[in-house]
Amino acid sequence: QVQLVESGGGLVQPGGSLRLSCAASGSIFSIDAMNWYRQAPGKQRELVAADTSGGSTNYADSVKGRFTISRDNAKNTAYLQMNSLEPEDTAVYYCNAERVVLIGGRVRFNSWGQGTQVTVSS
Repeated sequence: QVQLVESGGGLVQPGGSLRLSCAASGSIFSIDAMNWYRQAPGKQRELVAADTSGGSTNYADSVKGRFTISRDNAKNTAYLQMNSLEPEDTAVYYCNAERVVLIGGRVRFNSWGQGTQVTVSS
């Protein structure tokens, strides 16, 4: 069993910053890509940032230069540093682990957290 728990969301003014965290727990041996998605009201969930186990990262065009994804593999934790926030960034942000290898060899695909609300408003 794998659990992902996000934290760090909240209300921030335009131009402000937030740092989201995603802690994975369970009998984890390794995690491949960890990603951040977001879903705004009335819109589809979209990929915001991705971090592969090899260390390469990818970002949605709308957040390039403003958001930074990082990982602490020793803690099975991913982070999303969000700077220069805009009202259009308002959404529920979800953490995703694409492939988790558990101790003992079982594999869990596509694990999701419960989401954390980010609201950018003056």
